[in-house]
Amino acid sequence: MVKILEKMVLGPGIKSLVIDSPLIARKSRPGQFVVLRISERGERIPLTIADWNTERGTIKIVFQEVGKTTKHLGSMNVGDEIMDVVGPMGQPSEIKFYGTVAIVAGGVGVAEAYPIARALKSVGNKVIAIIGARSKDLLIMIDEIKRFVDELFVTTDDGSTGRGGLVTDQLRDILNEGMTINRVITIGPAIMMKAVAEVTRKFNVPTVASLNPIMIDATGMCGVCRVYVGGETKFTCIDGPEFDAHKVDFDLLILRLNMYKDKEQIADRVCS
Repeated sequence: MVKILEKMVLGPGIKSLVIDSPLIARKSRPGQFVVLRISERGERIPLTIADWNTERGTIKIVFQEVGKTTKHLGSMNVGDEIMDVVGPMGQPSEIKFYGTVAIVAGGVGVAEAYPIARALKSVGNKVIAIIGARSKDLLIMIDEIKRFVDELFVTTDDGSTGRGGLVTDQLRDILNEGMTINRVITIGPAIMMKAVAEVTRKFNVPTVASLNPIMIDATGMCGVCRVYVGGETKFTCIDGPEFDAHKVDFDLLILRLNMYKDKEQIADRVCS
């Protein structure tokens, strides 16, 4: 059992929890995630490690309430206990000096972008962040990520703050203006990451996407999180979650992500 030590509401339906997990905190690296199960009969869900504190022995998870399990998790409070938390899972982000790195993140993907930006800055990179959301109230962790980037661009679909439009509009403008970008890292909804990859492919900029498929055991045995990358089947849980975005079959990923939407809606209605 893992105890919840802190809880914050970051936006409508977006929560962060700090949980007591010294072993995971000690091993966590940027880009990794945990898999948790709230109760004996609960499903296993992967959630990004947004931050960790080795001295306190804590990790932070950030999530959006989109289904039965995340809504249940969001209803929990300080002092409540989560049955299982396993991690850190997945391969850490490749952190080294590239030159100028642009991190393009959407929605709760900003939570994963935060430790990656911090790590890239610590080894001397110039870090540019382009973060976006549907509206102003869904933007998260702006102040945190601002501390570790050289330039920050904010976009909202509805124009309620920052630039009205998509993160890809800002990225395309930067590249059209001739700024040298040595690497792009994109994190967020699959359709957004696909669009980012299409933009950077035209400019021949190496691009990494952190994928978010359906996942169950997260050990490479079930195969549920398989993705098609460069003509090969990869398991996101053990080979990823980061892959060359120009080689990812995003259409297949999106198709698989939508396979159980109807069943998720039924479960949500029955259990609400």
